[in-house]
Parts: sequence; structure tokens; C-alpha cells
Amino acid sequence: MASLRHATVFVLLSFSLFLGCSTASAAPNVSLALYYEALCPFCSRFVVLSLSKIFRDGLSSIVDLRLVPYGNSRIGSNSSISCQHGPSECLLNTVEACAIYVWPNVKVHFSYIFCVESLVLENKYNEWKSCFQKTGLDPQPLMNCYSSWLGQKIEHQYATQTNALLPALRYVPWVVVNGLPLYDDYDNFENYICKSYNGELPDACGSLPLRIPQQREADGANEVCLLNDKVNSSLAANKNQTHINFLI
Repeated sequence: MASLRHATVFVLLSFSLFLGCSTASAAPNVSLALYYEALCPFCSRFVVLSLSKIFRDGLSSIVDLRLVPYGNSRIGSNSSISCQHGPSECLLNTVEACAIYVWPNVKVHFSYIFCVESLVLENKYNEWKSCFQKTGLDPQPLMNCYSSWLGQKIEHQYATQTNALLPALRYVPWVVVNGLPLYDDYDNFENYICKSYNGELPDACGSLPLRIPQQREADGANEVCLLNDKVNSSLAANKNQTHINFLI
């Protein structure tokens, strides 16, 4: 009798593990990647006003988010990086790259990047160090990364990833869902996430139209920073910005 009981327990445990594995493998998370640069105002608006929503509405539970802060930057013959919006953008790209590296938890590094990009919208991006206090994060790991060779190494890795995109990046923000770019329909990224997920949908998907419009490439009149554009170094703040508190 005891042996039968043990066998029954073993079978039940095995079945439970099988169900758990089947459930987990049946619905993989949707891959969401954002290729961007720190001082493109359209990237800042997307991060602060759009992308942050997935952490408030529960959509982050079905998403693997990857941020790549490089964008329209270029690598020179001496391996130095030049950025579309000048040295300040190179600085912030590296700062945000280091945030991703030293705080691999996406909710943690996104909270810091969210803070920095909020300052960009307010034309206060030189105050980026204030985000340590605002988020409660220890500044030392990030500053060690930023002030050493490591920050530049990470940016060169992001350059390689960005330059390897197919189709090639032509502007930012460049949003990719499950390997497919959304072109200038990036603001509807949540629709694409819900449409791409094969498991039980979060409540947030219920309020979204799952009809996906025809994608089209930006023609320069849309809200993007084009690859070969020359831009003014002064960024206009978004006067219609909605202030959002993002908490770790």
C-alpha cells in the first residue's frame, strides 16, 4: 500500500511538472525592442508617454523588452562615436547603456531611463544625475561604468546590433516586435504585442483594437529622427507632456 501511495504521489508530481512546463512553453513572451537615441525628442516622448504604459497596465508580463540606446550615431575611423544631437547625446546614450548593464532588471533600468528621458522633454537633461535620488538607485555602479572603458564598449556593442538590423534602421524611434519593425506605426506597439501573443491575454489587451493597420515607412513628415537629418542641438520641450510617475 505504501509503495502504491508513493507511486501515486510521484505520478501526480510528474503530471504537475508537465503541465507547468507545457504552460510555460506554450506562450512565450513577445519580443519588444526599441532602438533609439537619448536626445531625439520623438524617442523621449515614446519612452515617457507610450512605452511606460506597459508597466502600468500589466502588458509587461507578456513582453521581453530590450532597449538599445545608440540610434543614428556613427563610429569614426578612430573608433570614436559621434551622435546626431551632439556630445550631450553621446553622454546620455552611454549613461543609459550603463544603466541597462548595471541594473539588468528591466523594471529597474527602465525607471532610471524614464527619469532621464522625462528631463529631456523638459530641456533639463543636464540634470540627469538627479535621477539617482529620484529613483533611489545607487549612483556608484553606473558612474563606474560610464567613466571607464566599459561604457564605450557597451555602446560599440549596441552599434553592432543596430547596424545589423534587417531591414536596416532608417530613423528612430525604431520599434521591433518579434523581429518585425513597426515603421512609423510605432505608437500602436501595444496592438502588435497583443496580436502576437499566443497565450491568455492580459486585461490591457481587451481595451485595444486588435486590427493592425497597414505599415508604411516614414517619409520625413512623421515624428521620427531620420538617419541623415541635421538637427538643431536645442530641443523643444513637449508642452502637452503628461507627467507620469514611474516607480520601481
